[in-house]
Amino acid sequence: MSRDKSQSKFQQGATSVALSYDQAPAGLKSEYSEQAGSDAVPALAPDSPQTKRYALCVEYAGAAYRGWQTQKEKDVPSIQETVEQALSTIANEPVKVICAGRTDACVSGTYQIIHFDTVAERPERAWVMGTNTKLPDDIAIRWAKRVDDSFHARFSALERRYRYLIYSAPVKPGLLSRGVTWTHKQLDMSRMQAAARYLIGEHDFTSYRAIGCQAKSPVREVRVMDIYRAGELIVIDVRANAFLHHMIRNFAGVLMKIGAGEAEPVWAQQVLDARDRTQGGVTAPPYGLYFVDVKYPDQYELPKSQLGPYFLMQNG
Repeated sequence: MSRDKSQSKFQQGATSVALSYDQAPAGLKSEYSEQAGSDAVPALAPDSPQTKRYALCVEYAGAAYRGWQTQKEKDVPSIQETVEQALSTIANEPVKVICAGRTDACVSGTYQIIHFDTVAERPERAWVMGTNTKLPDDIAIRWAKRVDDSFHARFSALERRYRYLIYSAPVKPGLLSRGVTWTHKQLDMSRMQAAARYLIGEHDFTSYRAIGCQAKSPVREVRVMDIYRAGELIVIDVRANAFLHHMIRNFAGVLMKIGAGEAEPVWAQQVLDARDRTQGGVTAPPYGLYFVDVKYPDQYELPKSQLGPYFLMQNG
């Protein structure tokens, strides 16, 4: 979907500013290594001293996409491919981006950090406003910042944070039906909080990752797991050094079952100790999951996350 006419008119100036700058010299296209997937680190051409690195914050509603990563199949929408196409238009050269954390199909992000290298000369405002005119309504660049070559969206990250939003009510919601996870069951939040304590710390999370997870090690450190009510929503708020495939959704599946009274809080520990995904119950739906923060060393001076999604009544 294209943006409405008023917004396009407002942003049109930014696009024209971006395109008025001198274009990149012919032949100075960035080359990229053939390492695995979207985590490949761009290999800068030795004769390209003008190459610059930018960090951007991307916000997106993931319901219409097959996840962050560009898919091998044609005509399968992904956030990465959509963002790269928009940035490439503004840069007037191919742009490849690397993200802080690849999100699954239908998962949303309010503070996804990416970086890319380019020889294009554009002000930071043009990377934001100009790129947004080329993006659909469910993806937006929030800010852009020039960073030095030591910054890496994935490998420089110290901590990541997700929020999982649950709407527990007898009747399904008409609003945000693909922005929250609905359950008709009444959930006891105190039982969920008790269960969450077993998951904090450094553990082997084999039972809480997808069977097809490609991470070399199942060990992760969960630093904080808060469960609280924000208006009509129950929020599972998790911070860790990194996450495994489906890890948060598997947390949510176990905690929701415990909250519904179908298992005792200690079951979360028993699942953890089993180190067997088949013991972990149902993987919760993706719609309520939001990637909301990434921590980096202070030296990069990146704008802080506002800890979305912004419609939460409690945002601490």
